[in-house]
Amino acid sequence: MPETFAIHSPDGAVAEAIVFADEASLIAGGADFVAASAMEAIAARGSFAVALSGGNTPKPVYQRLASALIDWTRVRVFFSDERCVPPSDTRSNYHMARAALLDHVKIPAGNVHRMRGEDPPEAAAEAYAAELRSVLGDQGRLDLVLLGLGQDAHTASLFPGLGAVTEKSRTVMASYVEYVGMWRLTMTPPAINAARRVAFLVSGADKAGVLHRVLHGPRQPVVLPAQAVRPAERPAVWLIDAGAAARLRRSA
Repeated sequence: MPETFAIHSPDGAVAEAIVFADEASLIAGGADFVAASAMEAIAARGSFAVALSGGNTPKPVYQRLASALIDWTRVRVFFSDERCVPPSDTRSNYHMARAALLDHVKIPAGNVHRMRGEDPPEAAAEAYAAELRSVLGDQGRLDLVLLGLGQDAHTASLFPGLGAVTEKSRTVMASYVEYVGMWRLTMTPPAINAARRVAFLVSGADKAGVLHRVLHGPRQPVVLPAQAVRPAERPAVWLIDAGAAARLRRSA
């Protein structure tokens, strides 16, 4: 059974950690978490709106999720971020999600809302913000946003030092990330933090240091962008394996 405990940051924020014994258990537990979230949302509101993340950790979770008992006709899929490449490019988050999950479930094509990475970045960001409003309504909220964590503490495409980290009103932005040499599209903290549930997927002992800084260090989201994720309704859930959790302190 996974271990669940609360984490209190120095500024009083609370997060929930669910620690799995190993990566295989994390993959199974992550898929179960998404499936349970989907069934809860469908039962309560008739549909499930989820924003998928890219990265290496989510891919096997999506592959396992393809066999979950979910009514995919009631699921709306969005993306928390995207690289500015065509959808056929293997670097595309949409491309990965399609190959791992979307091509294997009976989800209507119109229920998949991808970021158009092939379009001019600023126009693509504005178009996606408009699509979010159109599908979810002006006050619409995602039911679940899935996120990862980079070695530099970036999440989605909220990178250290970029304006998207401190954005207060726009829900989607385009940014040129100099050290990776490409444009990225990303949901901003206002969109992410409005979600009914936010869950991070983090695996590997190489993430233990940055995870400790994000959850236990002083609040400095411009340097540690994952700290900008502070959901309004419920604390963020961190689904992590034992290696990544090695330096976390359990709150009493």
